[in-house]
Amino acid sequence: MEKRNEKLSDIGRIAITGPESTGKSILSEILAQYYDTVWVPEYAREYLAGIGREYCFEDIVRIAQGQLLREESSIADANKILFCDTELIVTKIWSEFKFKKCDPWIINNIPEHKYDLYLLCDIDLPWEPDPLREHPEQRQQLFDLYQSELEMQKFPYGIVKGNGIKRFNCALELINKHFSVKF
Repeated sequence: MEKRNEKLSDIGRIAITGPESTGKSILSEILAQYYDTVWVPEYAREYLAGIGREYCFEDIVRIAQGQLLREESSIADANKILFCDTELIVTKIWSEFKFKKCDPWIINNIPEHKYDLYLLCDIDLPWEPDPLREHPEQRQQLFDLYQSELEMQKFPYGIVKGNGIKRFNCALELINKHFSVKF
């Protein structure tokens, strides 16, 4: 058991965060492939597809808890680094934007569940419609909320910009700059 715990503590965690339609899922997947590791997909998509009704305020905390459970179950399969497509700041901002409030469990767990690096995806990609996406006109406002939250929490972050290979290379540069150990 001690060896497993040592392995888990040696895993770098990178959160891919930002507003809707900024390429978080694609970036998470290609970074995981590049680093020969695993990534944690966004649990909200699976949850919302399975409830068969309009989501409500109480669903947001269930999604946040499910995301963290998926992350914890994935870390044992990670190879030195784990990429997480979303994190608690996403659920906080989503909840506050949609319902004007946030469950205390989410707020209390943000500082307790830190990542080694947050990659904040810029809104420089075109909006792609999706039945689960809600705010195409508020992308800048949402981006500013993410950046403010990361700064308020004093979390290490970098902004990922560009399209295609430029976006990927920007993320690689931020990761290599942040970590002294190459993965």
